[in-house]
Amino acid sequence: MAIRGRIPRGWLGVVLDAPDARSLAHFYSDLLGWPLADDEPDWCTIQMPDLPVNLAFQTEKAYVVPTWPSEATHQQMQLHLDLEVDDLAGAVEDALALGAREAEFQPQHNVRVMLDPAGHPFCLYDNDLPEPS
Repeated sequence: MAIRGRIPRGWLGVVLDAPDARSLAHFYSDLLGWPLADDEPDWCTIQMPDLPVNLAFQTEKAYVVPTWPSEATHQQMQLHLDLEVDDLAGAVEDALALGAREAEFQPQHNVRVMLDPAGHPFCLYDNDLPEPS
């Protein structure tokens, strides 16, 4: 059951806090190839082409970088993005060139946990990558 009044193909978005909304929006715009829809100093959005889906970024002065993996006494991540790729090594190389970095802890052979420039974890994964022998 959907909530009452939800428009079936209505807009859906996720908002990420960051110390610099504009910088993080430009990172994800380059990473995903989605164009900027709003570009203000403290509020930016990128739009998925042809669908009512976007990522928004807002400046949060008190932003605290989440830890990965989680630790009980540190800021917890609230969500992370999973991005399917068909060339994991190439996608990691591209993400690094845009300013991401690899997390120290890597739990699976076909997933690379990356950290965006604001420290949010995101995952690049290739479901077709064979297990190492």
